[in-house]
Amino acid sequence: MKLLKKIAGSPITRWVFLAIALVGLVWAVAKNWHSLLEALAVLPAWIAAVSILLAIVYVFFTLWSWKNILADLGSSLSWNASVQLFGVSQIGKYIPGGVWNIVAAAEIGRNHRIPARRSVTAMTVAVLISLLSGTGIGAVTVLGTSVTIQVPTWAIIVLLIILVALLTPPVLNRLIGFGFKLLKRPAPEHRMTFKGLGLATLLAIIAWGVAGVQVWLLAVGFGMSPSVSGLLLAVGAYALAWVVGFLAVFMPAGTGVREGILSLFFTGVLSSGGVLAVVLVSRIAMTVADLVFAGTGALLLRGHRNNKAHQ
Repeated sequence: MKLLKKIAGSPITRWVFLAIALVGLVWAVAKNWHSLLEALAVLPAWIAAVSILLAIVYVFFTLWSWKNILADLGSSLSWNASVQLFGVSQIGKYIPGGVWNIVAAAEIGRNHRIPARRSVTAMTVAVLISLLSGTGIGAVTVLGTSVTIQVPTWAIIVLLIILVALLTPPVLNRLIGFGFKLLKRPAPEHRMTFKGLGLATLLAIIAWGVAGVQVWLLAVGFGMSPSVSGLLLAVGAYALAWVVGFLAVFMPAGTGVREGILSLFFTGVLSSGGVLAVVLVSRIAMTVADLVFAGTGALLLRGHRNNKAHQ
């Protein structure tokens, strides 16, 4: 166990995982590069630009949700520090396994004197909120659309009730405590409150809305008729695609899996080429947004370390 801790804490280990993450990130872009160029040839430039802007706004709201959770747990950070932790840690999503962004956030959090268990709890709760709220939005979408998924209405209603129950502090705090008990580690000193958890969930839902607008705009750009029903479909489709992609832990950032779910929802309203173009451009836009926050966070983190070195 001591050897494992030493390896995990080694700067060499951190650089190795960073290299793996960057390779995964580049692979996600390069994998669909030629198809992307073909799609962009028929997509209005302003829609492509706005889709990237919306992706950045989406990541911002997920960052804000996480920042609020961390503050509720006892560590209130400035926006500068928040971008450092959240931005750099997000490239961990591109390492298969689904947990490396949580590990990275805990490691970087040490630079700001945040206990590792608090960093882990905050990022884990943020992921849980995204998973639960995304599943809820996706379930409502399945219920209200003609997507050919044979799920009984009562089962979806029961699922929504369970999701709402899980997103309440009494239940979520017990789950957190149980998780740390299994790990034989002390639970965080502070518990989530209704105010903190409620605001974090609201921000996550807004993030899903922004992501849905991005997908909807791209779908319209590739031939779908603009409508409110189409917008609601896009919001739910992206949320559910993200959830399924996250659960596919062996794929970096759910690559391939999310595209398949989006295709399932949009096949009836777009041509096969249009569906492919939407999922490709959306994927690249989200990757660019991750790069923007990772790059900004890395620059701010470097400045923070330089300031500490001169003190």
